Amino acid sequence: MRTIEIRPAKATDARDWLSLWRGYCAELDGRVSDEATNGLWQRILSPGESIGSLLAFSPECEPVGFANYVLHPHTWSLRPACYLEDLFVAPAARGEGAGRALIEALVTLGREHGWRRVYWHTHENNERARILYDRLTKRTDYVRYDIEF
Repeated sequence: MRTIEIRPAKATDARDWLSLWRGYCAELDGRVSDEATNGLWQRILSPGESIGSLLAFSPECEPVGFANYVLHPHTWSLRPACYLEDLFVAPAARGEGAGRALIEALVTLGREHGWRRVYWHTHENNERARILYDRLTKRTDYVRYDIEF
């Protein structure tokens, strides 16, 4: 496995993050407005916001992935929970360890800051990602419901 560098996103990463974000949205067939994308990037960079992003870089210093996460209060604990909302690794870099490195870095960050948990969900048919997730932790039995506005 190649060495992947993981670090928090910073202002100079805007172009790299945006390229990865667009690839992620396209892969999910998602339509995210420029306004929402720009607002997300500003929230990621703002120290007072509860949204953050970790970036993954190849040994050649090429951006290969990101993990966007949201910290939020938890009703059963005084410690915050971390929702891993978006995890993406560029197709050419998959299988090289970036996804695992991003999740492990987020878990380490959570332990360092006293979070209660890191959690995420994925599509049932996301088989490749689920192979990784099943190696990292046990799947829960929760079923998700959405009401869109």
